[in-house]
Amino acid sequence: MTAATPQQALDQYQKALASHDWRQVAPWLHEDACFVFSDGTFKGKEAVCQAIRQTFAWIRSEEYRIDQLHWVHADDAFACCVYDFHWQGLAEGKTASGSGRGSCALIRDENGWRLLQEHLGPPARS
Repeated sequence: MTAATPQQALDQYQKALASHDWRQVAPWLHEDACFVFSDGTFKGKEAVCQAIRQTFAWIRSEEYRIDQLHWVHADDAFACCVYDFHWQGLAEGKTASGSGRGSCALIRDENGWRLLQEHLGPPARS
């Protein structure tokens, strides 16, 4: 798990999410991670772990992507961005999908670039 830039870390995190294997996702999260999803705020890597595992269990064959990515700030130790996100998969055996706006903050520490914060919410109003 190495990434030279925040963009590479975000790309690798998305690839890990696509695997639906928590062991591949976990290294990309900071111990103090705080994620905000539509069903709650999850503080700490273990709480985020449980939330992501529940999502993996609820949405099967999920495809997740981001676009319209804008890096708000990036330096040698901290970066943050905003983006549109889209997902589709099977929820309770039926096709389901959604989209919205997301943001994340990444921090570089002794373990490299990792996600410190992620917020996924409804689409932005026009």
